[in-house]
Amino acid sequence: MTEAQFRKLALSFEGAVEHSHMNHPDFRAGERGKIFATIGPDGSWGAVKLTPDQQSQFLGAAPDAFKPAAGAWGKGGMTIVTFKPAKIAAVRIALEQAWKNVAR
Repeated sequence: MTEAQFRKLALSFEGAVEHSHMNHPDFRAGERGKIFATIGPDGSWGAVKLTPDQQSQFLGAAPDAFKPAAGAWGKGGMTIVTFKPAKIAAVRIALEQAWKNVAR
């Protein structure tokens, strides 16, 4: 997975738009424009807004690609995706779940 592939997948969901948050890209959905994913400042990782249960599934399936974000964010489900080892199919599912989590 690359940064460009992550961006393309994130923008493939209905109504998804790219903005900037703290000088790096974020992806928003829903009428209120809630963030469902971001790309890290160095472009080697992204983050997806999952529930803790969803996060647990990804950590178990691909611990080299998915890990909890630091602190309370991670405990709440925010999940880091390391691009290099991540598989496109898994990231597509994670992004779709994150998009659904905020688009409602």
